[in-house]
Amino acid sequence: MRDLTANLLAEAGCGDVVIEPHLLPLTGEEFKYRSAITTEEARLDVSARDLWSPMAKLFLDFRVFNSRAPTNQSLPITKALKKHEDEKKRAYGERVLQVEKSSFTPVVFSTSGIMGDEADKFYKKLASKLSDKTKQSYPDSIRYIRQRLSFCLLRTLVISLRGHRGTSPKRFSDRNDINILYMIKNNSNYLSILCTDNLDF
Repeated sequence: MRDLTANLLAEAGCGDVVIEPHLLPLTGEEFKYRSAITTEEARLDVSARDLWSPMAKLFLDFRVFNSRAPTNQSLPITKALKKHEDEKKRAYGERVLQVEKSSFTPVVFSTSGIMGDEADKFYKKLASKLSDKTKQSYPDSIRYIRQRLSFCLLRTLVISLRGHRGTSPKRFSDRNDINILYMIKNNSNYLSILCTDNLDF
């Protein structure tokens, strides 16, 4: 998810795209939350410029969580997504805002493919910028992003269940005997993935 999103940012024409950027060291700043990350080695997943506004820098941090895990299954999915977004914001939000003078977006997905509100807003903005850059329509751009995210998430889940086979992971292609059905509800950030045929879990 991290590398794919960095590639999409670059495709959309965003500048200074960096994977795992280090955060600036603190100089005595104090933060509201005790869970705020204050170590000198702190880094986030992706940074870039020019998405929200010209030259404005943004930082992203990703999380994919299992909605059926004991700590999440008692919560409605919308509240579970919000909980994980808030955890990320408490950890990094103030530091990015005060020290980096930048914006911070937690990009949260469930393992079933549902994204949080912050991620939804981010990818819609990215699709708009990609549409302007490539001269493709916005619906085509958001569909392109969602499909690539779906394959990335599915590949991650398959690898986590069955592990790598051989010296390197097998890439998905049109020749693989895989049938993937994407169902995207209009005007919603809901995305479900149905996978059938010859996936030997």
